Amino acid sequence: MLEPTLARLRARLANRLIPPNVRSGRILDIGCGSYPYFLAHTSFKEKFAVDQLPMAEPPLGITFHSLDLNYNPSLPFDESYFSAVSMLAVIEHLDPVRLIELFRETRRVLLPGGLVVVTTPAAWSDRLLRTMASLRLVSKEEIDEHVYPYTLPLLGWYFGSAGFEMQKLRFGYFEFGLNMWAIATK
Repeated sequence: MLEPTLARLRARLANRLIPPNVRSGRILDIGCGSYPYFLAHTSFKEKFAVDQLPMAEPPLGITFHSLDLNYNPSLPFDESYFSAVSMLAVIEHLDPVRLIELFRETRRVLLPGGLVVVTTPAAWSDRLLRTMASLRLVSKEEIDEHVYPYTLPLLGWYFGSAGFEMQKLRFGYFEFGLNMWAIATK
């Protein structure tokens, strides 16, 4: 019931966090889901999407790639190809061991000065999310697929382990502190 609203709020936040100067380039949305809502509601010269399940028909102007990032987190793009990468409500679904590899890959495909935007539930919101899922306010399947909860310091550690410089990281909370956002600039 709340999924469309939550997707809109994440997309609105990501759009606010991405500065206008990078929008003349390409964006990659990792874990776009069955419908790339964020990509459909953002402005970039070129848009690319990656998700585990193939999309029946991607919206016009979006190039789609099907990848299982838990199996192989390699991205099929050249170095320095994107000005921005987004992972909105994705990393909690991924094997934490693969996350460092995915962040390394993300850094590799970013242009110098490019950025990655991540959103994920705050670790302490897990019990509330599971309660909301049992009440059918959010998708039980989505919540059951959460593999690992994160904190802001832990996100910083993952970004640092992937080669991002700590002074080029920014973090915050949204949705009453239930979710976190992070930006890493290459």
